[in-house]
Formats: sequence, structure tokens, C-alpha cells
Amino acid sequence: MTQALHIAVMGAGAVGCYFGGMLARAGHRVTLVARPAHVQAIERDGLRMETRGFDEQVRLAASSDAAAVQGADLVLFCVKSMDTEAAAAQIAPHLRADTLVLCLQNGVDNAERLRTVLPDHAVAAAVVYVATEMAGPGHVRHHGRGDLVIEPSPRSEAVALALAAAGVPTDVSDNVRGALWLKLILNCAYNAVSAIAQRPYGENVRGIGIAEVMHDVVEECLAVARAEGVRLPGDAHAAVGKLVESMPAQSSSTAQDLARGKPTEIDFLNGLIVRRGVALGVATPANRVLWALVKLLEGKGSAQHL
Repeated sequence: MTQALHIAVMGAGAVGCYFGGMLARAGHRVTLVARPAHVQAIERDGLRMETRGFDEQVRLAASSDAAAVQGADLVLFCVKSMDTEAAAAQIAPHLRADTLVLCLQNGVDNAERLRTVLPDHAVAAAVVYVATEMAGPGHVRHHGRGDLVIEPSPRSEAVALALAAAGVPTDVSDNVRGALWLKLILNCAYNAVSAIAQRPYGENVRGIGIAEVMHDVVEECLAVARAEGVRLPGDAHAAVGKLVESMPAQSSSTAQDLARGKPTEIDFLNGLIVRRGVALGVATPANRVLWALVKLLEGKGSAQHL
């Protein structure tokens, strides 16, 4: 095994629990910073990891206090995009000077936003490809994939080796910006449709007219990306087609948030495409409709949970 690392996961929901759990199984010292219900379950029984290859209770530390990142070599930063600055400010006083903060978030600008709050620390963006959900307190369910593409930094190669040894395929790329945009396009094509229908990807793509809607969404995203000067690492339409093959039973994180009456990240997905389209003079009507409908459903969920 590579040298054991001290790892903290800030915002340990489905993504953070999966990657933190994989690293803990490989012998690294891992602390999850999570909501109290998850912390209580993990302290009592360990983290249940239900994956395609195993179903285990993984023992690791958990806390609801951001100070638990103290002393970590690596922080996996996994909070929702709307909480980026606030969560970064919470962990800032507790980071070592040489701690690497690896940004495992949806959207394309979170690492830049992190750097404004953590100017004296190394921050590296990462592109996350994993299908997971929290099936209950302290219980993460894995549906497919689980690989990362991370940005170069002084510690990225060592971290990539540790992740790969833990069963997490990881590449270090000098075009993470392009990879983040490709992931954004996938999210824009799938997340809102899954949220509105409350159905998994495999069912949605068979819906009448949905393939055409997704095609229009991708074309708009590509037009915005070109106007931004983004170099995409591959064919976006082909990637959209392949995604459903690898995770047909997955419902988007946006769908999961709506189902729980929680705010979604839609403003940082289709909403970002709409905002950048306005700024760059690129029409984005399909993305605007999906963004507006999810915002409408967000409001409905908030009203029901008052």
C-alpha cells in the first residue's frame, strides 16, 4: 500500500461517503464531516457501503464539526455548490499549510471560488464520475463507476496513486477545465429531466421527445463552451449516449434533492449555461426551460416542508 494518509471529507454525502469509504477500506485514516444523523449511525455501526462488488460496514471516524479536518493531509471537499464559500471559511482555520483541498463538486467554477477563500492553500479541481445515493443514515449505495480526473498540483500525483490503490481509478490531467465542462454538459442533459420526472436515466431516455430535448440542451451547452474558449476532451453527444449505458438505474443528485425537499444545484448546472449564454450572446432556450421548471419544483418542495 502507498503511505497511509490522514484524510478528511468535508460534506460527506453520497459522493464523499463513497470515496472516503474506499480510502478507509484501503487503510487510510479517514474522518467524515457529515450531518448529525449520519455521524450517529457511523459512530454506532460504521459506514455501510453497498456496492456492486461488496456490502460492508467500514469503520472510520465521523463528526459534525468542521474542525475535524484538523491535521489532514488531504481534504475531499464535497459540499453542495451553493455552500462552497461558507464551508471553505469553516475549514480554513484548521488546515495545515501543506494540506491539499480536492474539490469533488458539480459545476465548473467551485475550485476558483474555493481559492478566493483559501488563497494560502493548494486547491485542485476534480471531475467526479460516480453514481451513488444515501440510502439511509450512514448507508451509501453505489450504482456504478467511481473514477476521478484531477488537476495537477504539487501533491496530485501522490494522491492519485493513493486513490488508484484504493480502487478509485484516477487520472491527473492538464485539461481539467475541459473535463469539468464535459461533466457539466452531461449533468445539464440528464439531471433536470431526472428531477422533473423523478425517474432514473434509463427510463427517461426512452420517453417521447426526451432524446431530442437532451440533444438541444447539449447543442446549447456546446455553443456556450465554444464562446468561453473551452477545449472539450471528447465528443459530448457520444458521452451523453454512453452515460446511460453505464448507469441506467441512477437518478440524478438533483432528483434526489427535490425528492427530499432540499435545494438543488440547478443554478450551477443548466442555470450556469443560461447565465453564461446571456453574457456571451448565446441563446439557451432548452436549458432555460429545464432550469425554470426545476426552480418551480424547488419552490413547491420548500412550501411543503414549511
